[in-house]
Amino acid sequence: MSKKTRRKFLTQAAGLAAGAGLTLAGCATSGNKPAASAKKARVVVIGGGFGGATAAKYLKRFGPELEVALVEYNEKYYTCPGSNWVLGGLRDLESIAFTYDGLRKHGVKVVHDWVTAIDADGQNVRLASGGQLPYDRLVVSPGIDFHWDTVAGIGEKDSNTIPHAWKAGPQTAILRNQIMSMRRGGTFVIVPPPNPFRCPPGPYERVSMVAHYFKQHNPTAKIIILDPKSKFSKQGLFTAGWKKLYGFGTDNSMIEWVGGDDGKVSKIDVATRTAYHGPLEDAVKADVLNFVPAQKAGRLAAAAGLTDASGWCPVNQATWESTRVPRVHVIGDAAIQKPLPKSGFAANSEAKMCAAAIVGLLRGEDAGPPSFINTCYSLVAPHYGISVAMVYTLRDGKVAKVKGAGGLTPPNVDVSQEAAYAQSWWQTITADVWS
Repeated sequence: MSKKTRRKFLTQAAGLAAGAGLTLAGCATSGNKPAASAKKARVVVIGGGFGGATAAKYLKRFGPELEVALVEYNEKYYTCPGSNWVLGGLRDLESIAFTYDGLRKHGVKVVHDWVTAIDADGQNVRLASGGQLPYDRLVVSPGIDFHWDTVAGIGEKDSNTIPHAWKAGPQTAILRNQIMSMRRGGTFVIVPPPNPFRCPPGPYERVSMVAHYFKQHNPTAKIIILDPKSKFSKQGLFTAGWKKLYGFGTDNSMIEWVGGDDGKVSKIDVATRTAYHGPLEDAVKADVLNFVPAQKAGRLAAAAGLTDASGWCPVNQATWESTRVPRVHVIGDAAIQKPLPKSGFAANSEAKMCAAAIVGLLRGEDAGPPSFINTCYSLVAPHYGISVAMVYTLRDGKVAKVKGAGGLTPPNVDVSQEAAYAQSWWQTITADVWS
């Protein structure tokens, strides 16, 4: 992709993230007047992240006649995109926090409560407070949960000592404090998850941000990546940045990557922060150990019967309706959406297409063919950015890449401009979702 074409693509992507000019067949409206007569249908959305919050907002935008309720226990949402920047000292935690006041202004009823059950036959959502929310259509965006049984010696109870920080908020603060208080010349060990996993927060951007912090405040510290994967996304771009900034590949490298079978961790001693990896179970003792478990759909999805044997939720990718439970749609990280990644941008894009599909289904109209977009930015340093971008369409009922669309940060690009794009993208998409 040429630099000129790429800049045009990224400009268009920013516009799509903001929902600029987004109209779909059967879903365009004029003011607050419905495009078609329909009963006052009720749609409940569970989960207030990039997927759920976007779906709630755009359901009201595409279908002003709908009663839309969003159920989210937390009153603040901390974004996973940008959470690595907190670890690197570029932001403070509260700068990535958002409330749901913006959604209320759009007419969404926001309910801060736990969902205890989904009654698919009775079409209602049961709440911990004792209340119920009836629905005509339900959107479930529960995010991820973890497989705590794949590595011996560590469990969910240990996450406040050995943080994953894969759900932004308190976990981010724990890891940030450990990094800041690590001894001079100490060792930070990160254990990334196997595929598929939520990204961002990407493990390799995390390594970059921690390296940036250490370079400023603890220059003799070391970072070791014990990775079960033999390759990773944007690997060439990351390693080029690490070579330039952190000595990667030299005797004085701050960063060491151990991948594939040699990097696979089989056991962790929580008390000593020791990870055992590779065929011979070599021991690496960490001052700070960041263990990120293998992942699956959020536990509510499994409890509601939305998951299959993979631990993720199969869906009709034209409407994002579950193939297991009728009138229930699953979006975001929990869905089986390959080749779309499990990213905030993809969840935002899926949510808009799902909202259009639901409005069309309720009105008996055609929402038109869906299309999707994703851009994943990463910072290698505050002024060194890289990215990968792609456009997707629906082909034979499945999401497919659009040939020739998207691409990686090209060689000899101005990486400081890419870093500026990253910050601009974060500001644009969070405004689109929560304001």
